[in-house]
Amino acid sequence: MSTEAIDRTIGELPREVGRVRNRRGRWFFAGFALAVAATVFIGFSRTYYLREVFAGPPLPMLFHVHGALFTAWILLFITQAILIAQRRARTHRTLGMAAALLVPPMLVTGVMVAILAARGEGPLSAAVARGEFDFALPALPPHVGMVIPLASVMLFSIFVALGLAFRKRPDVHKRLMALAMIAMLPPALGRAIATLVGIAHPALFFGSTVLFIAALWIHDWRSLGRRHPVTLWGGLVIVVSFPARLALANTDLWLTFATWLTG
Repeated sequence: MSTEAIDRTIGELPREVGRVRNRRGRWFFAGFALAVAATVFIGFSRTYYLREVFAGPPLPMLFHVHGALFTAWILLFITQAILIAQRRARTHRTLGMAAALLVPPMLVTGVMVAILAARGEGPLSAAVARGEFDFALPALPPHVGMVIPLASVMLFSIFVALGLAFRKRPDVHKRLMALAMIAMLPPALGRAIATLVGIAHPALFFGSTVLFIAALWIHDWRSLGRRHPVTLWGGLVIVVSFPARLALANTDLWLTFATWLTG
């Protein structure tokens, strides 16, 4: 669907529709960004951010590059949300164009890390093998489980591309960028839940992802009096992707592709 067609679909909402209500939700997206950052930090604390504290082994350079890119994106997301809350739109736009340069290498390293993880070469698999976590990984064969991070990377890239395309529609842009952050959360949420409660299961971290979508829906009701079409349909796409991933992962087509991808 072209950006013009999407624009017509959501065109029934007035531009800058958030101005109709009071401005009490102006800092919502800054708080949302901080919640995402906290989730990612907790999820990857043992295997990346606090790896030396937990005496983890050295990581391949690819994982450092991947972690640095995604960390930089999250910090930029927080900064961008704060800039908008402070009404510094010009700085926000300038920084946004620079941030877009991070997306291609993020996608490349995201796919490469997913492949290594499917081969059992990821830091989480190594940490579990050393007994650092008191839980068992879900009973998903590596080629089946690989669909989760690859789908997250794909959805993230789609939402970011749409967000950049609609950067002149603030009400659309900020929701698309928030959905992009939600799309990349399942791997972090899975690790965060495992770290906090010692349970690792797709149903839990998929379900936890829905909480972030629900937060956007609640914000829409409070600020607009209705769900914004982007939040509604984008959130539903993410939710529907969960069972779709697992259904796809058990097909011969996917298994053949995953086997080829991992060599």
